Amino acid sequence: MLEKEKWQELSKAKENWEKGTVEKALSKFKERQEEFNTGSGIPIARLCTPLDAQKLDYENDLGFPGEYPFTRGVQPTMYRGRFWTMRQYAGFATAEESNKRYKYLLEQGQTGLSVAFDLQTQIGYDSDTPIAQGEIGKVGVAIDSLADMEVLFNGIPLDKVSTSMTINASAAILLAMYIAVAEKQGVSTEQLRGTIQNDILKEYSARGTYIFPPTPSMRLITNVFEFCAENVPKWNTISISGYHIREAGSTAVQEVAFTLADGIAYVEAAIKAGMDVDDFAGRLSFFFNAHNDLFEEAAKFRAARKVWAKIMKERFGAKNPRSWKLRFHTQTAGSTLTAQQPDNNIVRVAIQTLAAVLGGTQSLHTNSRDEALALPSEDSVRIALRTQQIVAYESGVGETIDPLAGSYYVENLTTEIEKRVWAYIEKIDALGGAVKAIEQGYIQKEIADSSYAYQKAMEAGQRIVVGLNKFQMEEQPVKGLLRVDPAVGEAQVKRLQELKKSRDNAAVQNKLADLRQAAQGETNLMPYILAAVRLYATEGEICNVLRDVFGEYRPVEIL
Repeated sequence: MLEKEKWQELSKAKENWEKGTVEKALSKFKERQEEFNTGSGIPIARLCTPLDAQKLDYENDLGFPGEYPFTRGVQPTMYRGRFWTMRQYAGFATAEESNKRYKYLLEQGQTGLSVAFDLQTQIGYDSDTPIAQGEIGKVGVAIDSLADMEVLFNGIPLDKVSTSMTINASAAILLAMYIAVAEKQGVSTEQLRGTIQNDILKEYSARGTYIFPPTPSMRLITNVFEFCAENVPKWNTISISGYHIREAGSTAVQEVAFTLADGIAYVEAAIKAGMDVDDFAGRLSFFFNAHNDLFEEAAKFRAARKVWAKIMKERFGAKNPRSWKLRFHTQTAGSTLTAQQPDNNIVRVAIQTLAAVLGGTQSLHTNSRDEALALPSEDSVRIALRTQQIVAYESGVGETIDPLAGSYYVENLTTEIEKRVWAYIEKIDALGGAVKAIEQGYIQKEIADSSYAYQKAMEAGQRIVVGLNKFQMEEQPVKGLLRVDPAVGEAQVKRLQELKKSRDNAAVQNKLADLRQAAQGETNLMPYILAAVRLYATEGEICNVLRDVFGEYRPVEIL
């Protein structure tokens, strides 16, 4: 650290530079705009110097990788040990089609599976219900029962891959199906590795695929925590998601603040259910977005680790250092992709990939260039995966840990993001926590206001999106897009109806009755769900039982 006289000398030297060299340059050429800010509205200084990081205490604010407060990373050697898990979020049409895509991606070097489910699967309806018409297989794969799950993972050894499933309201049911498939493969639950998103709070505030009200939803989530702690110890029981909060229009600061506030609510719910914090906290994981503002994004991830470590150690008194670690998956930003000049999206995704890696992600999905137009084609998915591989094997950014550390700008930005995140968390605490803040519409309104401000800035030309509001060109229609044949839905419904005729329906009804009785009490529901799944009870049938007992959520109006 510089001595006081040196700080004064540096401050005077900077002042002389601004009054001399800079003012002379500005008299000839003005800067592009009067103010420069990050996407979160944080002012960007013209030049950062040691003066901007002079209050930084290395050991307390940064520390070393793998040690509290984990600002520089959760692993002691980070990517020098092994690269992040390379995933591609995939799922469309039928289980057979998605299975082929998974096998293709694994052959191309993907190191983990990430399953996208179609809309009715996400909200707990079977494909043969009227509400599912026109949606089957469109935004993900249709999974109605264990029979579909068996096909989805046919020929894929579940003891050899890590599987992430983006499912929330019905997460307990899809996890039960995955466990049942593993049983049929002869794979024990102790060997299963992966993640279910299982984050219902962000559904209420940002995404919308909820089913049940908050209280029973939180019960299902803590039931999964308890069940996996005893039976599936390597499974990440929740992926607390800022991704969808960001996609809904939040800033980077809000993404971190609202995600960690949700995390606090889940920890509190599990403790209230009688669990010891160190029994489950080590299996919590997070899911963040990577946008184009390279330095703000990298600083965001660094700040998030530091804030979460303090929350777990100081607020919840966790003793195990593993409980302090914020481990996260990242996905590049779907909301930044444009239908105009879609090849530009390859460059955007490359920048976002770099931001995630510089920020220390543990797992990464890269979006495909054509996702603003349709489900990604095989060629587009391969390019997206190759983007990760080029960053990993050719860029050199993984050769040293946290290479942006010590940057006057990045350290100042990390500190400022941390400060603003704490301010939001304190506000949410004052409202009674994340659940109360959502019920009052506070978080939804904050996101909506930020989204509106961004849209206004873009329409006014204050924020440039290349190919959209500047550098436009005449374009030919894009060819080779992936389309889901409507016949897919008809075939899925037919298979489902045949399953319902061929299974032991009396046994299924008995297990559903057991589930209903258990749901009316306070026992853990996972064993009952698993018992029904094994007999090919459908997701819709199980959800309908829970709907009858728990009711359905109706969103609060936001003005």
